[in-house]
Amino acid sequence: MPQDPAILIEGVTKRFGEKVAVDNLDLVVPTGSICGFLGPNGAGKTTTIRMVMSIFHPDQGNISVLGKSSAAESKRRIGYLPEERGVYRTMKVGEFLTFMGKLKGVPASGLSKKIDDWLERVALPGVRKKRCEELSKGMQQKVQFLAAIIHDPELIILDEPFSGLDPMNALLLRTLMDDLHAEGRTIIFSTHVLSSAEQVCDRIFMINKGRKVLDGPIDGILARFDPRTLTVEPLETEDLDAFTESLTRLPSVERVNTLNRRSRALETHLAEGVDPSHAMREIVATLPVRRVELRKATIEDIFVNLVAPEDSEDVRALVSEGAGQLEAADA
Repeated sequence: MPQDPAILIEGVTKRFGEKVAVDNLDLVVPTGSICGFLGPNGAGKTTTIRMVMSIFHPDQGNISVLGKSSAAESKRRIGYLPEERGVYRTMKVGEFLTFMGKLKGVPASGLSKKIDDWLERVALPGVRKKRCEELSKGMQQKVQFLAAIIHDPELIILDEPFSGLDPMNALLLRTLMDDLHAEGRTIIFSTHVLSSAEQVCDRIFMINKGRKVLDGPIDGILARFDPRTLTVEPLETEDLDAFTESLTRLPSVERVNTLNRRSRALETHLAEGVDPSHAMREIVATLPVRRVELRKATIEDIFVNLVAPEDSEDVRALVSEGAGQLEAADA
């Protein structure tokens, strides 16, 4: 018998004055999935999450969460990390997590060991007796993540969980999300770090200006947006500009863009109807190449193609941020 979805959103609209933040949105998040919410700033991601959490209420439409008409009816089955971070700064870490665990119905017996085990897992074994305000921003964020999942929720909702984490801690968080997903938890998270979404998610949901522009399993979406491009790298002895000109003149090639002058990688777009394997044989037979490989679509490619025509400057800046760096935690 099929399971009910973890979240069901039907025809939801939310306005703030004259601004339509979410516009006639439909979304199904299957139980047991890990779903990434993607979109530029102001797209409606956080508003949607807050409606799911019953912080905001929709002006139109319906939302069900874990089979209930409101998250408030299932609050002890949900873990939520909001975009606005916050811990009780003067409380010691152990006291804070104990308080949050008891607040969410965790039995007192075994709670202390559970906290110690989780602090070990997030690489914070020695902070239990430190005040929260003594920790760096990234450390505080990991403590707040623990507060969100200490009660073993069925549904975990994380709003921009990678913001404020350095690359090592972002990798740690992705690993924890994978582990929780493997245990059967449903996880939803919004992020600007598109590469993280591609590495973690089995589904993605993309929103722009309050409207859904993409929704489905990530493998199917990546296959659907096959870019039909090759990455071509000439031999080190070849002049890059002359090689690019020769590559562009081949019948199977429509245009060539330089991906990276330092690595000498060229993005080679194929002409309509050309079989990629034929194009690869033609290039190898004609030009002195070091590497030729089929380039698969990425979430970043899809994001730019769907959203950039209307918001090119903002979106390309966002993609550059997500592709090139993770925000560093405060020292």
